[in-house]
Amino acid sequence: MENPTEIPSFVTPQGRRIAYHLTDGTGPAIVFLGGFKSDMDGTKAIHLEQWAKAQGRAFLRFDYSGHGASGEKFTDGCIGDWFEDATAALGLIAGKMILVGSSMGGWISLLVARAMPERIAGLVTIAAAPDFTEDSMWANFTDAQKTALAAGQVALPSDYGDPYIITKRLIEDGRDHLVLRDPLSLPFPVRFLQGTADKDVAMSVALRLLDHADGPDMRLTLVDGADHRFSNDENLDLITQTVGALAG
Repeated sequence: MENPTEIPSFVTPQGRRIAYHLTDGTGPAIVFLGGFKSDMDGTKAIHLEQWAKAQGRAFLRFDYSGHGASGEKFTDGCIGDWFEDATAALGLIAGKMILVGSSMGGWISLLVARAMPERIAGLVTIAAAPDFTEDSMWANFTDAQKTALAAGQVALPSDYGDPYIITKRLIEDGRDHLVLRDPLSLPFPVRFLQGTADKDVAMSVALRLLDHADGPDMRLTLVDGADHRFSNDENLDLITQTVGALAG
């Protein structure tokens, strides 16, 4: 991780400091939206940035509040906050953009696309996890976990490091930002990428999203054996090929 003092940042209208990297280039700009408790220095973000630079394309990656080099505490955040952070970050870009959302970033990108479809030239999701706070977390909590959550928070084991501290606010706010319960119009090219060996987001989620959303040009690509990280060389090449095809 870079020294936060060396990373550009801005303050959102809500007062949160967001760290980012913006590469100038031609449009539409490529915007990477990361996952839950991940950061903008992950393999996919950096690989996509290097590809964009080689192509002379504008590229933006950033950390939500409570993530990576940005301000605030992770446990203070929620889907609504991170959606606001993403919306503010997009103010750094003029013109249209192609959103690339990974895991939770897939959910955030769908919220952005719903809020400002006129600015979206295309959407690529990677193991998208829409509505995961409700359908994956809350739906699978035990009675004991629900009781603990009512008192403030619950800890969930993680394959990626320290346990996830899940707050009552995260779950309750998530219910205000669900995208699979109401009509979801995606009036631009959309590409969903999903691995068959993903243990965090089941293929059924990708199929549900494809069936639920409405758009003139939507495709789902299932990658045999790919896991949730979607970060081996073949997966990374598929991401850049997919984004490049939409960028033209």
